[in-house]
Amino acid sequence: MLVALVAAAGGCAQTPKAPAVAPPLPANAEPPAPAVNLSGFPLPYRQGYADGCASATGPERKDGVRFSADGNYRTGWQDGLALCRKK
Repeated sequence: MLVALVAAAGGCAQTPKAPAVAPPLPANAEPPAPAVNLSGFPLPYRQGYADGCASATGPERKDGVRFSADGNYRTGWQDGLALCRKK
C-alpha cells in the first residue's frame, strides 16, 4: 500500500516550465518585411527590429551575444520591441 501511495504522489509532481524562448534570426538572414519602412537601415538593425518586434507579441527572441556587442542589432531590437508593443 505504501508503494502505491508513493507512486501516486510521484505522479502528481510537476517540474517547473522554463520560459519559452524563440531562436533569434541567424546573422546572415534577411528578416521578414516589417510594417514600417526600414530600407535605409543596415541588416543588423533590421534583424534586431524583427527579433524585438517578435518579442513584443510572443516569447522573447534575442541574440544575447549580438545584443551586447552590436549596437545596430541592439538599437533595432529596442526599437522593434517598443514600436510593436504600442500596436
